[in-house]
Amino acid sequence: MEHISTFPLPPVTLVLGGARSGKSTHAERLVTGTLHGGAPRPAVYIATAEAGDVEMATRIMAHRTRRGASWTTIEEPLKLAEVMEQAAARGQPMLVDCLTLWLSNLMHAGEDVDQATDELVRSLDDHNQPVVFVSNEVGLGVVPETPLGRSFRDAMGRLNMRIAERADRVILMAAGLPLVMKDRPARPR
Repeated sequence: MEHISTFPLPPVTLVLGGARSGKSTHAERLVTGTLHGGAPRPAVYIATAEAGDVEMATRIMAHRTRRGASWTTIEEPLKLAEVMEQAAARGQPMLVDCLTLWLSNLMHAGEDVDQATDELVRSLDDHNQPVVFVSNEVGLGVVPETPLGRSFRDAMGRLNMRIAERADRVILMAAGLPLVMKDRPARPR
């Protein structure tokens, strides 16, 4: 496995992968600096998931337990750019997990996805703390059967491309292994 520098984090990192590929665990280790051992540094976790059923509540609890006490958790299903701006004032790196659920929440609420994406991408220029996004790569599977499924897949692809374009580092996770797809030299802040 390739050694990935964890400190300092670049301003924007995107960790992509399929379901159960190790995205969240890897992103957590990047943010806390524990990818290669060591004590975790404090960080902010912005959760976009909502516990709509028992299975999802169980997943959320498992994530909270795994993260431990070094994290400050903020739950926000829709107003991502706004809550990231507020969280940046804490002076700690941020992890947004995940863009896939955020997009799903926006579509379910009837929000303007393109406008919300534009606001999110624009907001990244104003942050002075590193942010790591987690997102699903949904374009590698079968073509969804329903128009809604195809609309979601297409919107997810566009969102991932926008964040990847803006990101300094992009990592694709497969079977728990990171593949660095982009690693731009640090930009002055």
